[in-house]
Amino acid sequence: MANFEIRSNRPEDTYLIAKTVGELLGPNDVVLLEGDLGAGKTAFTKGLAVGLDVQRTVNSPTFTIIKEYKGRLPLYHMDVYRVENSLEDLGLEEYFYNQGVSVVEWAHLIEEQLPSENLTVYLYREGEMERRIVFQPNGKRYEALCEELWNENFSH
Repeated sequence: MANFEIRSNRPEDTYLIAKTVGELLGPNDVVLLEGDLGAGKTAFTKGLAVGLDVQRTVNSPTFTIIKEYKGRLPLYHMDVYRVENSLEDLGLEEYFYNQGVSVVEWAHLIEEQLPSENLTVYLYREGEMERRIVFQPNGKRYEALCEELWNENFSH
């Protein structure tokens, strides 16, 4: 399946795109976020959280690695940027298969610990506020999710 790409002209657009994705997510979904510092990974996660009906303010779990939020489904927000040894078993699989939605920032650092089926989202800076967001579905579940996302929300 091909990647899907959308442009965001401001942080609010990125947030709304992510909110729409969050509304489509289901139990055990895994979203991997990649992008440079300041590309909008945490802002994207905040939008996903709203789409999952999370009421609390979401912020980066940089120093705790994982933060949990209650919503329509539990949200497990992981930031593995500071994980020194990517070969260390962090016990993440108990989150990936615990009926919630897992969001992993800097996922490439723990690639061998991730489910092979996931939705990878790349955020690229295209200017001060502009972002290019590329969705790479890995597996039939995520291909269907991207198809629904594009056909119902972004194909116009």
